[in-house]
Amino acid sequence: MKQEGRLTALAALTAMALTVLFSILGFSGNCEEVRGAVLRLHVIANSDSAADQALKLQVRDAILKQSGALFAASQNKVQAEQAVYDALPTLEQTAQDVVAAQGFPYAVHAELTQSAFPTRTYGNVTLPAGMYDAVRVTLGSGNGHNWWCVMFPPLCLPAASDKAALEDVLSENALVLVQENPKLELRFWLVEQWEALQMRWREKHPA
Repeated sequence: MKQEGRLTALAALTAMALTVLFSILGFSGNCEEVRGAVLRLHVIANSDSAADQALKLQVRDAILKQSGALFAASQNKVQAEQAVYDALPTLEQTAQDVVAAQGFPYAVHAELTQSAFPTRTYGNVTLPAGMYDAVRVTLGSGNGHNWWCVMFPPLCLPAASDKAALEDVLSENALVLVQENPKLELRFWLVEQWEALQMRWREKHPA
């Protein structure tokens, strides 16, 4: 009887472990879908001085205003990235004009790249940690705190109500994921830790 009890307990623990594993794997797959569907905007200040941080926000506002109509014809991230790629020189010049107008001597660099982001909540939307395609605008040396948002779907752009929304580019399961509260969701934390480990591995073992 004791042997039978131990086997029953082992079977129950195995079933529980498999349930947790499949849950995390499914969650991870939904996270990957979110990362693949979203394009982010990343503005990095020259430094953490009050003046440079204020300038970062001015550049942010100018970029968002310039990008208001950028994704009018974009229904997916591939189209959005092409629109951004074509507009990069204009976006960079817009940021450079703001910097020059405020009397700062340093240069601006805008690029379409991949950046690592932590778990982040924008209003009622939470994006899991990981590597995302992003429009990165670097001011000067880029040694200051940064600012980021969701550029496509255009959650942070003005007059975005008639453009693609999250429900247009995500499956139902992935949409449920981004609407969860990370403070109450252990899986967000697990994904963030896993992504941090992967980043450290890539830094130590570059391709």
